[in-house]
Amino acid sequence: MGGPRIKHVDDVEVHEVVRIEFDDGRSASIHERFIEHLPNFLSFYNRWDPGMMQRKHGHQGHHMVFILSGEMWVGDRHCPQGTHIFLMHGDTFGPWIAGPEGCETLGVVAGEGSSFASPEDDEAYLALLGERGARRAAVPALKNRPAFLPRGNPLPGPVFDTPNGS
Repeated sequence: MGGPRIKHVDDVEVHEVVRIEFDDGRSASIHERFIEHLPNFLSFYNRWDPGMMQRKHGHQGHHMVFILSGEMWVGDRHCPQGTHIFLMHGDTFGPWIAGPEGCETLGVVAGEGSSFASPEDDEAYLALLGERGARRAAVPALKNRPAFLPRGNPLPGPVFDTPNGS
């Protein structure tokens, strides 16, 4: 077993996993740190920039998100600091919209953790972005993914490769 795995969040690689660009030149992203990723478990910390929006989606496994700081809207529910959000495997929630100060969350997925969304949810997300003067933007491809994960782009939007895979 090896005993506990103890990590400080600052020692975990950060990934920009979703990015949007606004017509006025601003951008907003979700910056995620995959703290622990096993075939049947995922824990993550993420920071949402102010006004960041993410599509309605679900994850492969029961999913919990806790709002550490700031606030966000999940669907029609306001979720301030201290809010616990739980979703059963196979269900979806959202869209997610960070508040004016952004937010920080801690999440746990009891399962492999990859996300999914329906084509209708994706269309609704693109419409929401358009209504708010925003559009999807590319992010760097994920690096250092565990070998048990399927190859390819797991992110919900466009990606670009960085020079030398860095």
